[in-house]
Amino acid sequence: MHALYLLRAFGGIFVRQRYRGAAREFLAHTSSCRAVQQETLQDILQLNADSDLSRQHNLDGSCTIEDFQSRFPVTEYDFFQPYIERVKQGETQALLGPENQLLMFTLSSGTTTDSKFIPITVPFLKSYRQGWQNWGILTYDDYPSLKYHNIVQLTSNYDKFRTPGGAPCGNISGLIAAMQSPVVQSMYTVPGEVSRIDDAQLKYYTTLRLALADRYVGMLTTANPSTLLHLARFADQEKESLVRDIADGRLTGAAQMDPRVLGKLKRRLQRKNRRRARELEQIIERTGHLYPRDYWPGLCVLAVWTGGSAGAYLSQLKPYYGDLPVRDHGLSASEGRMTIPLASGTSSGVLDITSHFFEFVPEAEDPLTTDNILTADQLEEGQNYYILLTTPSGLYRYHICDVVRCTGFYQSTPMLEFLHKGAHISNLTGEKITESQVVTAVRGATDEVALELGQFTVIPHWGEPPRYQLLFEESPTLFAESLTQLLAAFDQRLQEANCEYAEKRQSGRLAPPVPCPLKPGTWQRFATERQQKPGGSLEQYKHPCLIPKLDYASELIEKFSH
Repeated sequence: MHALYLLRAFGGIFVRQRYRGAAREFLAHTSSCRAVQQETLQDILQLNADSDLSRQHNLDGSCTIEDFQSRFPVTEYDFFQPYIERVKQGETQALLGPENQLLMFTLSSGTTTDSKFIPITVPFLKSYRQGWQNWGILTYDDYPSLKYHNIVQLTSNYDKFRTPGGAPCGNISGLIAAMQSPVVQSMYTVPGEVSRIDDAQLKYYTTLRLALADRYVGMLTTANPSTLLHLARFADQEKESLVRDIADGRLTGAAQMDPRVLGKLKRRLQRKNRRRARELEQIIERTGHLYPRDYWPGLCVLAVWTGGSAGAYLSQLKPYYGDLPVRDHGLSASEGRMTIPLASGTSSGVLDITSHFFEFVPEAEDPLTTDNILTADQLEEGQNYYILLTTPSGLYRYHICDVVRCTGFYQSTPMLEFLHKGAHISNLTGEKITESQVVTAVRGATDEVALELGQFTVIPHWGEPPRYQLLFEESPTLFAESLTQLLAAFDQRLQEANCEYAEKRQSGRLAPPVPCPLKPGTWQRFATERQQKPGGSLEQYKHPCLIPKLDYASELIEKFSH
């Protein structure tokens, strides 16, 4: 073990004790869910009581939950857009109180056509970081060897451009990285400056160039497991170049990098590490590959989303990373952090009741029209709900279209798992298929026929009768007979998961699903275009396993499968 890391682990005892105390305090709050939520709501409303929005709706810190619900409607982004446009111009009082300092706008990565500008304020960031610290110390306590190792984390730039009022616009992960103390920054193998690299391939390569030079990596963290999958494959693909760069103290592609970013990274990149390069060469000679399971012997946990469509990629990580535990880092969105998982191997986490005020609507009802709106303490185990957020950043009763399931309770506070976006529902003939149903059906089918499919997407296709297409990239291991078995198993499992789909299939109103093979590289080109849109980012990109747009497959093939 490197002496520096032993010293850092010893010196971090008091920091970890402080974080541990804060996490215990949060967990103690979960025994009083409704009271804590009432207090959290009043703190938020008082914070923004002098904003134009709050005055218009007579909202302040004296409001009870019932007052708040009667005075303010359930909302979507369009409701707030006029106020946010004023904040972008520098008129922060439109939405925020005078003590609620604006730091930046994080950009929604996109279930809608236009990017959404979500304000991030000092109190919001404080609660957001506290949630991460609670998650982090619980993870460190479960994996004690982490304190002797480093972390590889992928983040995105928080300052891609500025609003007319001068506020940075980008991704909140980059802001958090930029605000970390030097001691905390020393735990991260890849410095935050890498987030400012615009070119996706160069960013991946630079990340790997720095990360592979570090033998002492204990945890990888990013939003989506598909990112880890691409990272592992890219490292193996570029192994000779990466090893040569590590030995020589250089970076292939440096000439294409912004000189300002390169200047910040130059000192690290110029370190020659022939010993580490030789170690990597020996791995290649022994295994024929360069996989994380071999070049990071201290790797003990992967931290990624596991709920919804993200779970479809977990089984594909094992050949590259080995049989490692996976720790979901909780349900979060541009609008706020919602859950904190307390254990590995599950996407279910306890609701973060001290950060925001939460409301819920049963999945079968329309959040914008129903009166059946529940508070966190009123949920029932096993039921699905839309989740509504009220945050310190001025977004109240905000419908983000996320569908969650209550998996139980931690003391009096609900445990939730993410299922799917409400927008990700396909309804050709009344079947109302959800993305989570598609993911579960495909995963079950691939396990049943022992077939590795890789990334996939299901798309509705019109015909007489209509049907669904299963899109996947061609592979030498995918034979016609095995695909026929896979589609039959997928069809059966989807019928078992969705009675309406079963009824439509059995009545002939829906035809059996059909395969739609794509040329290799299609999904990467598709992802690259989506990531380059305003609000897109590498680490938060979510591959859609269900695209409800009718006959979109032909458009996708024409544009990306070439």
